[in-house]
Amino acid sequence: MRGIGDVGDAEREFGALGARVRLHARCVDCDRQTGVRPDEPVVLASVVKVPLVLEFARQAAYGQLDPAERVLVRRTDRLGGTGTAGCRDDVEMSLRDLAAFALSVSDNTAADVLFRRVGADTVGLLVRELGLEGTRIAGSPRDLLESVLADVGAADPAEFAAVYPTLSPERIRALPTMDPRRTNSGTARDMTRLLALIWTGRAGPPQACAEVRELMARQVSWHRLAAAFPEEVAVAAKSGTLPGIRNEIGVVSLPEGGRYAVAVLAETEGLGQRRPDLDAAIGAAGRAAVEELHGCCGQPPSGRRTA
Repeated sequence: MRGIGDVGDAEREFGALGARVRLHARCVDCDRQTGVRPDEPVVLASVVKVPLVLEFARQAAYGQLDPAERVLVRRTDRLGGTGTAGCRDDVEMSLRDLAAFALSVSDNTAADVLFRRVGADTVGLLVRELGLEGTRIAGSPRDLLESVLADVGAADPAEFAAVYPTLSPERIRALPTMDPRRTNSGTARDMTRLLALIWTGRAGPPQACAEVRELMARQVSWHRLAAAFPEEVAVAAKSGTLPGIRNEIGVVSLPEGGRYAVAVLAETEGLGQRRPDLDAAIGAAGRAAVEELHGCCGQPPSGRRTA
């Protein structure tokens, strides 16, 4: 493969990896943009946790909830994955710590608790308020899980876990969580708009926007967008992964100046989870987009190229 030297290479290179890409990037400060199929709706997966935590932070800033409120996360709340979602015993923590887990380690149970506390309908109203016309909020992680259980006729998650390996790839792709019309979905352009509003303090009270920025900077997963840049480049990001779905959105801040919101949303032909080649392609596509935009606000060209 020749690599992603510019944004125009992205479709070809992802295609060679058995994937389709929707890509968008914009300068946070002047709004110059570039992209590939940026207005096609795709499954957001855990990227939806960004507007969720933003709504939580807004409600905290407006005094509608106490971020220090203690919540008991029970074993029965577990949804699988990292953080409280994978704990074997009951866990008690504050709402704001659940928000931190939701963004830093993509904790599904933490996100589910927050959705119940702030309201999925309220998160839907938020994306409308922010002008994210191509974004759809269908529900919390448990809402989506229940839709899948009903679709396959499983009584509970344990039964679904037993049934899942027997499903054909076509059947898996037909699940509600794989259909942008029936799950949390959005467009690459909407995601960079959301990030630009957060980074310029226009998505809510300044302290709410600052909290989301700080939590996104703590994401422990760095092997997609962040891996494409040297350490002096600050990257705050959120990934989203499902079988056949690999997403990353984030803001890249260069030391010489310039802030760039990037969304790389990929759908794969195969359903395998271990795809370091695609993770690298996501980072390379994001870097190519940043390099195309860099200099739009008067910063000197970076002189860096993706390997």
